[in-house]
Amino acid sequence: MPKAVGKPNSGARPADAGAGTGGHDWQLQTAKAKFSEVFRLARTEGPQRITRQGKEGVVMISDEQYGRLMVKSRRPRSIVQFFRESPLVGVHLDLERDKDRGRRVKL
Repeated sequence: MPKAVGKPNSGARPADAGAGTGGHDWQLQTAKAKFSEVFRLARTEGPQRITRQGKEGVVMISDEQYGRLMVKSRRPRSIVQFFRESPLVGVHLDLERDKDRGRRVKL
């Protein structure tokens, strides 16, 4: 199908034209019209990048990929776990303070 002059690509591009994710790039309108296909490809072939007017992209990924990403960026379950996993574990910090005797107040 011939492309209209001056308009961005209206369909999927080959995976090698994407941002190295192994998926496809889709225009928003095409992705909406072919949502089931985009969904299937996200599950079987990898991330599917969706743009609006060639900008403002979002990426559709499978639930399994999302789960792996969330494990990598997991939040500590407690403040104790946070400090145990801190990159500053083992660093000596001088936490001593001078005794503050308060200030003298005239009564």
